[in-house]
Amino acid sequence: MLRPDISPTFSSVPAASPCSPEARSQGPRYNFGLQETPLSRPSAQAASASSPPGTSGAAGDRSGSSSLPGHPPSALPPQGSYFRNKRSFAENTHASNVTLGTSSSSARDSNYPQILKSPLCAGNPQRSGYKSWTPQMGYSVLTATSSSAVSAHSPSVIVAVVEGRGLARGEIGMASIDLKSPQIVLSQFADNTTYAKVITKLKILSPLEIIMSNTACVVGNSTKLFTLITENFKNVNFTTIQRKYFNETKGLEYIEQLCIAEFNTVLMEVQSKYYCLAAVAALLKYVEFIQNSVYAPKSLKICFQGSEQTAMIDSSSAQNLELLINNQDSRNNHTLFGVLNYTKTPGGSRRLRSNILEPLVDVETINMRLDCVQELLQDEELFFGLQSVIARFLDTEQLLSVLVQIPKQDTITLKNCNTPLLRAYYGSLEDKRFGIILDKIKTVINDDARYMKGCLNMRTQKCYAVRSNINEFLDIARRTYTEIVDDIAGMITQLAEKYSLPLRTSFSSARGFFIQMTTDCTVLPNDQLPSEFIKISKVKNSYSFTSADLIKMNERCQESLREIYHMTYMIVCKLLSEIYEHIHCLYKLSDTVSMLDMLLSFAHACTLSDYVRPEFTDTLAIKQGWHPILERISVEKPVANNTYITEGSNFFIITGPNMSGKSTYLKQIALCQIMAQIGSYVPAEYSSFRIAEQIFTRISTDDDIETNSSTFMKEMKEVAYILHNANDKSLILIDELGRGTNTEEGIGICYAVCEHLLSLKAFTLFATHFLELCQIDVLYPNVENMHFEVQHVKNTSRNKEAILYTYKLSKGLTEEKNYGLKAAEVSSLPPSIVLDAKDITTQITRQILQNQRSAPEMERQRAVYHLATRLVQTARNSQLDPDSLRTYLSNLKKKYEVDFPRAEQDSEKTEE
Repeated sequence: MLRPDISPTFSSVPAASPCSPEARSQGPRYNFGLQETPLSRPSAQAASASSPPGTSGAAGDRSGSSSLPGHPPSALPPQGSYFRNKRSFAENTHASNVTLGTSSSSARDSNYPQILKSPLCAGNPQRSGYKSWTPQMGYSVLTATSSSAVSAHSPSVIVAVVEGRGLARGEIGMASIDLKSPQIVLSQFADNTTYAKVITKLKILSPLEIIMSNTACVVGNSTKLFTLITENFKNVNFTTIQRKYFNETKGLEYIEQLCIAEFNTVLMEVQSKYYCLAAVAALLKYVEFIQNSVYAPKSLKICFQGSEQTAMIDSSSAQNLELLINNQDSRNNHTLFGVLNYTKTPGGSRRLRSNILEPLVDVETINMRLDCVQELLQDEELFFGLQSVIARFLDTEQLLSVLVQIPKQDTITLKNCNTPLLRAYYGSLEDKRFGIILDKIKTVINDDARYMKGCLNMRTQKCYAVRSNINEFLDIARRTYTEIVDDIAGMITQLAEKYSLPLRTSFSSARGFFIQMTTDCTVLPNDQLPSEFIKISKVKNSYSFTSADLIKMNERCQESLREIYHMTYMIVCKLLSEIYEHIHCLYKLSDTVSMLDMLLSFAHACTLSDYVRPEFTDTLAIKQGWHPILERISVEKPVANNTYITEGSNFFIITGPNMSGKSTYLKQIALCQIMAQIGSYVPAEYSSFRIAEQIFTRISTDDDIETNSSTFMKEMKEVAYILHNANDKSLILIDELGRGTNTEEGIGICYAVCEHLLSLKAFTLFATHFLELCQIDVLYPNVENMHFEVQHVKNTSRNKEAILYTYKLSKGLTEEKNYGLKAAEVSSLPPSIVLDAKDITTQITRQILQNQRSAPEMERQRAVYHLATRLVQTARNSQLDPDSLRTYLSNLKKKYEVDFPRAEQDSEKTEE
């Protein structure tokens, strides 16, 4: 189906006054149906009142030459769209009380964020100097199926955001629609004054355009939410519309009218969520307005996604962990996404991306995915067979948005699967509605329709997309078109014979059919072309020209094409109306393909490395785990380390020299946690995880001078966000906090932050150079001290010691207490400076240690505490047989008996 030509263009040129000469010469800034379209010309007056407002001649036209085919080649289904034309733009304007007009330059404030003024708003500053963009929902299927199709991750989402006012400030409603997939996602949640959830969700959506209320950006009095969004999304279009269009009642009406029956349970979820309803009302009204079209009834998939369904990873943590973008080089794929991405379809790639940014928190769903990955790994025939089938799928989500032919795929691959999820997918692919849709399409559309490069080929594909004998008038129009094309070819052949010149037929979207010739000018009489040829252009030895007769024949050809396109459009519209009632199976197909693609990608990643299936308990236990991205980069396999965090020992303080592996280890834990919660195997010999509802990181980049942009204020903002939002189910990773200020203040801040986090049951790993913090384990038995080991190697050539990094994590404090001095010693600092620094450090350390003796009573309490926590953990999670359990408990008892007398002995020595 052909995309209408009617769509408003947001100009990048500052608007002129309506009465100025510039305004009169440029025409209206918002051009709604005022341009001449093929259907508005006399030859198309027979169109019905409900017909589309316009059609275009050819999609993807480019200037160039192409040989003229003698007969129509294989055809392609016309483009489809969910939009149907409304009766008239005037009726819509009257019904909606839409305010039109162009803001004058005097309304703009140069110090204010530049906003694209929507026709739905009034009195707002215009966003000048911005790139122009024409919103178009009806993507061409011809582009979608091309190998050079739009990137799977290119911006294609429009988002509406609204915030409550007064006592409801901080309550956020969001609604988004993807131009590549006719699906609306609603969400509503409470956010604090940092608005980190809003920013994170918008970064996950990666929007093309953000819509907000005009009351949020009043000059000089904009809301904090609006200010933060404009600061974080500087390359995104912003549009404001009147607050009245954020109407929850209208939003509920839209959902009732447009939602597919199979997804109408969303009504129960959102009936009392007024802000997301208000957002969807504004979103759909805006899309309706800019397109001058509406969605077909019962054609959209609408779902509600609350923030409680997935783990929250703030945008700063996503950047620190390099989930999607490498911090050193944004072009390489040394990221978690790059490690796991072996998807074959754009939909699978998009699903993997969104899962990494929002991991699951439901253990049952995660284990269902892991069961699938395990079966794929165990059944080689299933793995390769399914991978081959998935690779042949087009971008089903984008194709779904225009409702064209869905390739029928052989689902026998999944028939003998054992995993319930894979069997469910097999059942969904057996849906009888696929056959119904396919039969309807085959009845109307030619089987050999396909995408072809070249504007002439595309024109021909569109002409012959519909089967013959469907419409008698269409068949006549196509015969007329073929005769005209043949006449053009014959006329040019006669001209070539008449003038004895090597003429050939060429075509471009701008000129239509024209004549080309490549020859030496000496062949031409008097070095000139015959007078019959006009509009001559020459590039080196290549001539392009036409004739008066050829121009007339091009006009006849265009008129015939308009009739063909119009009748084809009407036929396809009728076909689509019959398909709408069966559309739900196509959404299921899209979900199934993308999910299978992602699961296959997880299995593929496992085949390239020794990953293990994770378990889910109340313990974070990793045996010999390693960094998945570092494995991709390194020539040798990274050094593996163990991790064991429980509720009883939930706070790890990690010390060690610079470059010993602290930051890498923290990132490794977070990446493994994310991999486990999206249903992937993880890089370890064994792994067990507690579900994390939030993952926070404060990772330092101080070790890399080139990328060090960290400041003390940035540190404080990131830590403030963690302290405000962390709960008992969080995973918190903090690296090198407090190094942006002096040592005393840094230690004080770190100590206070640690004490606050120790009041939670969150799993926290705190890497630091402040060894004074390690003494906090005296007061808190749930604190564990860990350090990275280093070895000293004698450098015989320089007669100096060098540090050899082992990257191995061990219990206790680091013994390398003066590694800063050792680093200074091998630098170019004068020896006298280094010696003075050593003396001063020794004196300070001696004074500190005198006040940091551990009391024996604290050691006794620690022994009892550790025994109790191990017993509780065993009671919750043990799957040991009776004999093994008896042995384990006996060993726990022996360890306790060793630790407790040791504390008694220390007490006696202290008394002496």
